[in-house]
Amino acid sequence: MHDLAVAPSPEPVTGINTAGLADFLRTFFAPLFLAVVSVVAIFFLFTREITRFVQFIILAVAIGVIFYVPNIIEVTAKAIAGALGIK
Repeated sequence: MHDLAVAPSPEPVTGINTAGLADFLRTFFAPLFLAVVSVVAIFFLFTREITRFVQFIILAVAIGVIFYVPNIIEVTAKAIAGALGIK
């Protein structure tokens, strides 16, 4: 008999496939986020609370950047760690 080397088959992948989860959540929550930001911003403008309006817009832009720019948290964490001298 010939001795054939057979590679073992890979084990089946179990668990939830989360490959597209971040993209799905971004596309699902983006319109909701924009609608809430718009309503609150219009409320602050109509009540003439300009200081709160500016604070809210700055906060909304910061939250939007954190959640909607891909890999921003990872890049920021690496930059902070590099600035602190942590490898």
